[in-house]
Amino acid sequence: MTRSVSQAEQYAKCPEQYKLRRIDRVTPRPAAWSHQGTAFHAAVEAYEGSERKLTADQAANVFHVEYVASTKRALAEEPNLDRWMTAGTAGQSDIEARYGLGVEQTRAYVRWARENKPAIWKDKDGPGIERHLTATLGGVTVQGYVDQLLNERDDSVKVRDLKTGSTKSKFQLQTYGVLVRKVLGVKVNSADWYMAKTGGLSRPVDLTGVTEDEVAERFVAMDQSVKAGDFPAKPGFICRFCDVSHACSSRRG
Repeated sequence: MTRSVSQAEQYAKCPEQYKLRRIDRVTPRPAAWSHQGTAFHAAVEAYEGSERKLTADQAANVFHVEYVASTKRALAEEPNLDRWMTAGTAGQSDIEARYGLGVEQTRAYVRWARENKPAIWKDKDGPGIERHLTATLGGVTVQGYVDQLLNERDDSVKVRDLKTGSTKSKFQLQTYGVLVRKVLGVKVNSADWYMAKTGGLSRPVDLTGVTEDEVAERFVAMDQSVKAGDFPAKPGFICRFCDVSHACSSRRG
């Protein structure tokens, strides 16, 4: 089975949640923030894929189309907005608020990119945008979708991940750095996040000392635990933000 950063981190957070989502296939509760993130990524991909020829209005329209389509699909599956996950507001209000926020974040990205002109790395397969990379690490097949790859002055390639929320995963950047080195054969020394909440970049993350063996160790441990059927629940504060807690007998809160 192909593993990913989201699988590894979900298992580390709560193995029971991993089981409910990925093995028992429990339908998760929808959340507007998820659709906001997906639509923002689609808009940025379209903008960068056009070599920044799209206007801010056109990029915002990509967000609009994706957000509306994905929320409509989610509403068809779960029309009861009381069951949607929100950050404390009513479901309909949250959907509307995140639409407006996502449109502005998309416009802000266009302004930021035009001002800062980040150099997207390219190879024979095209620009380094939403690259799907797969490699074997420690005997485990690992995949990842890298949002952006950028040229650096030292002839290395920087990994960049786009975030509409505040949660950041250094392990994700480390994994992507290893995958880029192994699959694309280029030097990777650093990574960072574009934070849509602030409209700018995070501090860079140093990847020079991150080895393939170090990253592989975590995937191997997770893979072995899953295959052994080891899924202990870790009830606690995180249960409040678990989208499958309705199917968990160990939940708290």
